[in-house]
Amino acid sequence: MNSPDTAETVSVKTGDNDSHDHSAEGHGNGHGHGPAHLQHHFTDSEQQADSAKLGMWVFLVTEILLFGGLFCFYAIYRAWNPEMFYNAHKVLNVQLGAFNTVVLITSSLTMALAIRSVQMNKNTQALINMGITIALAGVFLVVKYFEYEHKFHEGQLPGRWYSYEGLQGTNPHIFFSIYFAATGLHAIHIILGMSFIAWVMVRTAKQEFSSIYYTPVEMAGLYWHLVDLIWIYLFPLLYLIG
Repeated sequence: MNSPDTAETVSVKTGDNDSHDHSAEGHGNGHGHGPAHLQHHFTDSEQQADSAKLGMWVFLVTEILLFGGLFCFYAIYRAWNPEMFYNAHKVLNVQLGAFNTVVLITSSLTMALAIRSVQMNKNTQALINMGITIALAGVFLVVKYFEYEHKFHEGQLPGRWYSYEGLQGTNPHIFFSIYFAATGLHAIHIILGMSFIAWVMVRTAKQEFSSIYYTPVEMAGLYWHLVDLIWIYLFPLLYLIG
């Protein structure tokens, strides 16, 4: 039979063990322990980064499939109307298209340098490179605006709005349907990429990234490189048919 003192001692020890168990449970869930960027449903930073990369690559594959449909549409109609496509591409401004290609390739370089800067804990340099990337994207959109404005003025809008009479061939408005669909969708992705990079810039300015954790910056870079790669295909398909 235990004495009151012994029972009290046992009760105190039991309370200590319960406290320890709750602490261990909290650690297992990731609440209040580990680096600040680590989400509670990941065991460590490496697993979290790998999951983010896998998710981004799956998303990029869907983007490739989206543009792949447009490329198939282009290939079929070009095979049916080779002469019309050749004549229609001549009204595009190759110089502006080439300039925009150089602009986007340069922006890919500055984005890669931004990622490298974060990896080296040079956040100020990273912010500068990301700012240049957004500025170059803006230049691309401005050039594209002037291209669109000229085509609107010439009556080269597709469908029932097409009134341009300077081309020979059957249904030349089909070429411009593909042109506006492909370049317009690409321009939307440019705007989304600029927003993504701007969001990453804000977090970089808050010192949320370092050589230990920079996954969002890397994801923004992957997305931006895909946007640039798509244009590298669009430019020769639309501007350099001949």
